[in-house]
Amino acid sequence: MKPQSNLTVNYPSMPELTARGMILGALITVIFTASNVYLGLKVGLTFSSSIPAAVISMAILRMFKHSNILENNMVQTQASAAGTLSAIIFILPGLLMLGYWQGFPFWQTLLLCACGGSLGVLFTIPLRRAMVVNSDLPYPEGRAAAEILKVGSEIRREEAAGEDTSKKETGMKDIVGGTALAGLFSLCANGFHVVSSEFSYWFSIGSAVTRIPLGFSTALLGAGYLIGIASGMAILVGTLLAWYIFVPYLTSTLIPADGQSAAAFANAIWAQKVRFIGAGCIGIAAVWTLIRLAKPVVDGIKMSINALRANDTEEKKALHHTDIDMSPKSVSLVFLAILIGLFITFYAFVSNAGLSLSVTIMFIVVGILVAILMGFFVAAACGYMAGLIGTSASPISGIGILGIIISSLVVLGIGSSAGVFATLEGTQFATAFAIFITSVIVSIASISNDNLQDLKTGYIVGATPWKQQVALILGSIIGSFAIAPVLNLLYQAYGFTGALPRAGMDPTQALAAPQATLMTTIAQGIFSASLDWNYILFGVGVGIAAIIIDLILTKNTKSLALPPLAVGMGIYLPPTLEIPLVIGSVMGYFIHKSLKARAARRSPGHEEEDVEACNHRGVLFASGLIVGESLMGVIIALLIVVSVTSGGSENPLALVGKDFQSTADILGLLCFIAMIVIFVRHIFITKFSPEDAESK
Repeated sequence: MKPQSNLTVNYPSMPELTARGMILGALITVIFTASNVYLGLKVGLTFSSSIPAAVISMAILRMFKHSNILENNMVQTQASAAGTLSAIIFILPGLLMLGYWQGFPFWQTLLLCACGGSLGVLFTIPLRRAMVVNSDLPYPEGRAAAEILKVGSEIRREEAAGEDTSKKETGMKDIVGGTALAGLFSLCANGFHVVSSEFSYWFSIGSAVTRIPLGFSTALLGAGYLIGIASGMAILVGTLLAWYIFVPYLTSTLIPADGQSAAAFANAIWAQKVRFIGAGCIGIAAVWTLIRLAKPVVDGIKMSINALRANDTEEKKALHHTDIDMSPKSVSLVFLAILIGLFITFYAFVSNAGLSLSVTIMFIVVGILVAILMGFFVAAACGYMAGLIGTSASPISGIGILGIIISSLVVLGIGSSAGVFATLEGTQFATAFAIFITSVIVSIASISNDNLQDLKTGYIVGATPWKQQVALILGSIIGSFAIAPVLNLLYQAYGFTGALPRAGMDPTQALAAPQATLMTTIAQGIFSASLDWNYILFGVGVGIAAIIIDLILTKNTKSLALPPLAVGMGIYLPPTLEIPLVIGSVMGYFIHKSLKARAARRSPGHEEEDVEACNHRGVLFASGLIVGESLMGVIIALLIVVSVTSGGSENPLALVGKDFQSTADILGLLCFIAMIVIFVRHIFITKFSPEDAESK
């Protein structure tokens, strides 16, 4: 795939950062943050809010005069921070599990999230040219959001001018059709529970246990269609390594706990051991990605500096508005404010440990340095992963594992020299401080994961980068105000695994917070010297092998590649999330080949135009699938939060009980197959003719 050129219409006179847009973005941010925090603590997954925010923005701002595509884009840019900043719940509840905090202090939590999120925005500024403008990364959700914004904007513009909107309405019908189908399927699966959202067939070969996983996510099917065959195959390689080599081998050599079922044993092996192989692979692949990006990133920084040095000269005036980032002065002021905020919150945290002033200052300075230096590394890695497979499936928790390991090792070195580990209280503080540092790193990772996706959307629709960067900083700050109150509300209502606020609470009703539990366990393992490093180091070896294979393939072939980060994600992510991605990428590959052959037969000389016309319909329909599941996810999440906070069920829409599961599995599979058939047929119904290709 060639880098996408910015061939969009120039909108220099259109307002982008408007008061009404910022207010609407703030409201969506708070609502989506609350929903995401609950879902993340309950099941360990969050939803991307960019696309739902874009749809809501278009629906509401359409009622106002002079609203436009760039204003809608700014709303979704700001609100998207909610879907990603809530990833802080993957680590921060660990402080309560340790018993170090008894709740979430409002100002500490606010500053922690706001500073980390704002750093994530700043760190992606020098990455924009390398990873968005001059990159062939697909950015599936960014492209989907852009297509939705473009089609909606064109329909409104042509309606206002009294023009024929039938062609644009065809594009909107593609999006609406995909949205309706995906929304209905998601409602039936995650709301009514009459169809399954995933299914696994477990089987044994001797003492080895594994499974055949199936996931029925229509959004991931659409994302798979957009990411391309290379990434899809790399994810499949990682999945096969995890579930047909590593898990079977470990289940055949290790002994399950008494009374533990084969499926539960294999799942525990994957979660507690194999995922560390994936984290090691992601880590070394991220380092390699950073090395490969070094030159384009440096070149991008030089271009930005040269452009900004022009100030108000004719050179600056001639610079296209779509190529202007935040100025060095603005970046410096924001960075200074972030440093002050980090110092305040780190001081408030460390000063409670009762250490000497010199040791306190040393912990604060080193902690901030680790967060910032590690933050830039994860910003590049997460931005690349988001560009590769999208924001929703990007393994932020895997980056969090790397962050907690590095933070813990640094704190271990400082604490040992300062005698912190002489007491149990000192060891508890060191563990808590490593979690605290990692919370900043996760905030940086989550926002950078989202920011480049938003910048891709803006690049396609012709937005001004610096205005998007300001919108994301606002989104990070506004979303941070909601984090602590929502976390405290859920903690008081349910508690977390291993951390109940009141005696007599039912531990089975506690929120699992699986990632926070895992990272807390890792930190404790490092400080007690009980962490098994073998799996992480083995994962590094797997990543090196993937890098070598990828280099050989890209050097000796034109179309084959094995992105090592995608291999690591294949090992690390739940397989039921990966299979729809793989199916979508394979489906897209064969559809494209079939379209080329069909076009060559039916309209010689116009193959490229006809294939592009069909592919465009595919992109719009895939975008609709992502929109439908995302919107329904928001609606269901809100209903769940309202229900549980008023004492109701956690499944307020459920129509069936657990005894319906086997039927739901069959229905889920049949519906997913039907969705694939509809998707393929929808693409192939495009007429093959030069005139039609041009009109598309």
